[in-house]
Amino acid sequence: MTTTDLHRLTGAYALHALPDDESTAFERHLTGCEPCAEETAELSATAARLGLAVASTPPAALRAQVLRRITGVRQEAPGRRPQNRTAPARLHSRTLSRWALAACLAAATALGGTAVWQHQRAEDARAQARHATQASDEIAAVLAAPDARTRAAGLAGGATGTVVVSRDRDRAVFVVSGMARPPGGKVYQLWFDDGGTMRSAGLMNPARTDQAVLLRGTVDGSSGMGITVEPDGGSPHPTSAPLALMTFPS
Repeated sequence: MTTTDLHRLTGAYALHALPDDESTAFERHLTGCEPCAEETAELSATAARLGLAVASTPPAALRAQVLRRITGVRQEAPGRRPQNRTAPARLHSRTLSRWALAACLAAATALGGTAVWQHQRAEDARAQARHATQASDEIAAVLAAPDARTRAAGLAGGATGTVVVSRDRDRAVFVVSGMARPPGGKVYQLWFDDGGTMRSAGLMNPARTDQAVLLRGTVDGSSGMGITVEPDGGSPHPTSAPLALMTFPS
């Protein structure tokens, strides 16, 4: 499987449609590919929201049917693993991993500081992937919350924005489509509207026109949210007029 193939698996992975070996390979790929990590997070959040739209309450008799049928299912003996055609490949992968570890140790001895720098880069990539996965899970939890409420609004330049609020989880997600990129050296910053006082809720990715953003911090009684253009890195307080103000759904 090539790197190009892996870049194309974001949708299948978000829908849990990959076989185990491809899912494992793609998860390794995510540790070093931030665009794929972000796209996977957004697709997972969208899939969760779509699932919520068609969710239904299971019939009361379903539990009894499952408990009745499970008595006829043969249980696998403890400690046994199902055999499949990928077992040799997994053994080969473990062997290669041992050789790769030995090679890394040798390189660290020979190259000293260079190897340490490379190791730190790898750790940074893993941390970014873990952060993206955590954000994806939190976004999906808000979108799929039973009490989730949404409000949509048109934004400048034909963009559309939707805010999703879960009061039970005390969190909010902003989903935007068609957002123009900010001017050079600028970034879009999100704000909670606490009775007229704006509280920073994080930054949007300036490189993406479509994205789902988990607002940083709790809703905590805020009446709505706003968007401003701020210097790169954000501001402690708004320095420009809001591009949009959206009232949270009740």
